[in-house]
Amino acid sequence: MKLSTSAFSTLLAAMVFAACAQSATAAAPAAWPTRPVRILVGFPGGSTPDMAARTLAEPLSRALGQPVVIENKPGASGNIAADQIAKATDDHTLGVVINGNLTSAKLLYPRLPYDPAKDFAPISLLATAPLVLVAPANEPGGADFFAAARQGGAQWNYGSVGNGSVAHLGMELLKSRIPGLTPVHVPFAGNPQVVTAMLGGQIQMALIPPGVAMPQVRAGKLKAIGLAGGRSSLVPEVPPLADAGVANVNLEVWTALIGPAGLSKAAQARLAQEVPRIIRDADTRQKLFNQGWQAVGTSPDGLKSRVKDEAAILGGIIQSRGIKLE
Repeated sequence: MKLSTSAFSTLLAAMVFAACAQSATAAAPAAWPTRPVRILVGFPGGSTPDMAARTLAEPLSRALGQPVVIENKPGASGNIAADQIAKATDDHTLGVVINGNLTSAKLLYPRLPYDPAKDFAPISLLATAPLVLVAPANEPGGADFFAAARQGGAQWNYGSVGNGSVAHLGMELLKSRIPGLTPVHVPFAGNPQVVTAMLGGQIQMALIPPGVAMPQVRAGKLKAIGLAGGRSSLVPEVPPLADAGVANVNLEVWTALIGPAGLSKAAQARLAQEVPRIIRDADTRQKLFNQGWQAVGTSPDGLKSRVKDEAAILGGIIQSRGIKLE
């Protein structure tokens, strides 16, 4: 059948449009996620990073239309999980980490198997919390506690969630502020284990986030000596350590969501859109507050900025105290 010039032009235009549409579809980025998403947490169930991760998981699953599964990989101050996150290649593995994994680990461990500056895609600073110095309930409070701690000398121990953690470095900073304070560091897999050790008499002091510390304090099992920083709405009943004569100890713990450096641009863009929105939601904020967290929910650049600033602070503590780990 012979086509008229008009009909031929119309057919040709349709063919060109179809070809362009097919090309555009082929060039469009694949939807993400295409299967369940894993979030690795380098601390045990019931730890503060674990609670924050599980608070994020349910609303993130709804937003992404895929299950979000939390996997606990405790050990080495969270560095075991961080290394697995860095080496993940499935485009569906993320991680919730703490300050130390991104700021101080590289300074403390020359043979760290991952590079915090190169091996991760930052997504969002999720939440922050002050550190509460806690002790057994039968110890005195305020300045009298530090007098007892000095008398205890190296017979006293302090606990933390691991070498290089902010709780570890914070205690070393505290020791530098109080002449004669010499408790020995005992690392644990997570804060629940720190609390158990204190209740069992193995350690006599520790810096712990309020979400873990305050239930024990309010139950009369532990005593809150003070906050490493100013007053906080999370724990309004706990005075700052400055009230006990210890000034310039200002440290927070925080949790962040990251992915491996090779995480697809589609995944990074989707997460950068969804995660801050979820964290800033009133319901999520309240849940985190009830756990002892202040919700933040930054952009990837906001997380980068926090890491840079804090690495300088923690690096100063490491250098001044001559802390070296293998």
